[in-house]
Amino acid sequence: MTRTLDFVPLLPPLALAGALLLAAVFAAATLWSRRRGAGWRAAALALLALALAGPEIRRELRRPLPGVVVLVTDRSSSQALVGREAETEATRRTLAERIAALPGIELREAFFDDRDGVDTDGTRLFESLGRTLADVPPDRVSGVVMITDGQVHDVPATAAAPGFTAPVHVLLTGRADEIDRRIEIVRAPRFGLVGKPQTIAFRVVDAGVAPSGRPVTVTVKRDGEEVRTLQVMPGREETIEVDVPHAGDVVVELEAAALPGELTALDNRAALTIEGIREHLRVLLVSGEPHPGERTWRNLLKSDAAVDLVHFTILRPPEKQDGTPITELSLIAFPTRELFQEKIREFDLIVFDRYRRKAILPAIYLDNIARWVRDGGAVLVASGPDLGGPASLYETPLADVLPGRPSDGIVEEPFRPRVSTLGARHPVTRDLPGGAADPPEWSRWFRLSGVNAAGDGATVLTGAGERPLLVLARKGKGRVGLMTSDQVWLWARGFEGGGPHGPLLRRLAHWLMKEPDLEEERLRLSRQGRDLVVERQTLAEKADPVTVETPTGAERRLDLALARPGVWRAVLPATEPGLWRAGDGTRTALLAVGPPNPREFADVLSTDRLLAPIVSATGGTLHRLAGAEPPRLLLRDPGTAMTGPGWLGLAASRASVLEGLDRLPLFEGLIALAALLGLFATAWWREGR
Repeated sequence: MTRTLDFVPLLPPLALAGALLLAAVFAAATLWSRRRGAGWRAAALALLALALAGPEIRRELRRPLPGVVVLVTDRSSSQALVGREAETEATRRTLAERIAALPGIELREAFFDDRDGVDTDGTRLFESLGRTLADVPPDRVSGVVMITDGQVHDVPATAAAPGFTAPVHVLLTGRADEIDRRIEIVRAPRFGLVGKPQTIAFRVVDAGVAPSGRPVTVTVKRDGEEVRTLQVMPGREETIEVDVPHAGDVVVELEAAALPGELTALDNRAALTIEGIREHLRVLLVSGEPHPGERTWRNLLKSDAAVDLVHFTILRPPEKQDGTPITELSLIAFPTRELFQEKIREFDLIVFDRYRRKAILPAIYLDNIARWVRDGGAVLVASGPDLGGPASLYETPLADVLPGRPSDGIVEEPFRPRVSTLGARHPVTRDLPGGAADPPEWSRWFRLSGVNAAGDGATVLTGAGERPLLVLARKGKGRVGLMTSDQVWLWARGFEGGGPHGPLLRRLAHWLMKEPDLEEERLRLSRQGRDLVVERQTLAEKADPVTVETPTGAERRLDLALARPGVWRAVLPATEPGLWRAGDGTRTALLAVGPPNPREFADVLSTDRLLAPIVSATGGTLHRLAGAEPPRLLLRDPGTAMTGPGWLGLAASRASVLEGLDRLPLFEGLIALAALLGLFATAWWREGR
């Protein structure tokens, strides 16, 4: 409760000032004249001026507000190390009970947990503190108590930055004599060309120990497989070259041998992801003769910026003899030796489009193509009536890698291509637009060559009479595809509404060229927001359970649910930064979550170095728990010492809220009027004597 003297004038300011001036002049003149009763008259005038000023006593009714103490708990990944988590939680419970028992104190708790967002780089306790105090006036803050290992990465530069003057106390977990070894990624590429080596720079750091002069063994893994082991000296920057073997994400791990007695081995391993990019996909398209569908293949392959296309159309085969002199021919000779012997391994895919066996490609070259397929190449045969005739490619050495054998000649009848049961699960034909309807929502074709699919061939599209229309197979390290009709151009021309020729042919070409996303059997880890997605692509009717290993080594078994034909999926929270693994006993998938050098594990040793300046500037203290009971808490007046042996001080709050206001006018009503009249009457009486 507070009392103050205030004035509420009865006249406007200018009128009041004039009245006061007039009263002062009149009173001075009266006193100067020294007439009898002059003093009483001056007193009456002064009382009248005071009454016009409206004096009153105001009394404020205030309710004191409790001080706010924030207990900040560090639950970051480094706090989960040996002994720290249990010590932190026990200390938090003890302090919460003690703070809540203090009179005139309101307890608020703030937590930082990097498992709530794995992309948060580092421990950010002061951000959590700021959010907790967002609605608290600075004069209500009585103090802050932090339980942490000291590895805090958002410490304010000045004491004024937090916006309050209360003390900041820090209780440290961990030991002062800890040692640790870690790997730091100094430089690493984000992208890399397939088949090209990429340079990674790294450093092994031994913290808390004197240099030993002995090298450390570092193991390098790529996509989970060990590719190299090397010896490095701690503290020295080293480089290593790692090849990018395929397109898509390539996960590289560096793991240093453990240091005896170190705090944790979790930061002995660093992981990074390099996205493999194909510089160019080289495709050779050989058209056996001009036909309506030839332009479809050319336009599709030319529209892909990642594809370098070499296209030859055989317009004049050697057996054609029309008497035209050689000197008058404008066509170039087909460079068979250069393409199919000298430079064949520079291509990723060879497409034979309605090609018949002719003298242009001798059997030795076709045999060379078959060997190239088994060594990792890819061939697509897009056939027409040529497949079942005597000049068929099946009558050449290439038959050893073809996924189908001609059976009942040419079938000429209308049909709508259909996705087979297996094709509904295959990534090349899965989810083709219009394919789920019955009949499919695309136009008819009118011709195909009858074939029997080979035992290792997968028929993904069928035609008339359920005959194979598109057959895919793996041969050795390579892949082959056989399309038994040449009428895909009907879809491209929009006949009867057309069909999904673009998605089909593009997926087909990229599957042949080993695009990772189009693998039939694949286990994949990916991020969606804060979730980790485990996805299994398979042609089987069921997917086996998957075991997921977190960066800290914990394992969790997941049953996958069918997301769509051929794709099984499970989702779990991505709670930790680092390298995640998933395996089903046959396949392994890796995913590096968060930055390659997370600040949380850049240094895990307990320290007072980072927080000491802000603690000292606010009058707080640093106290290492070391398994003992936390210090006592005392309420202290602001401006006094906030720390002492075995205790921590909290500033008592002086904040209050106004609940009411009482007013007591000093000159109001009959009493004031009687006093004023009494003074004037006394003055007149004195003058009359």
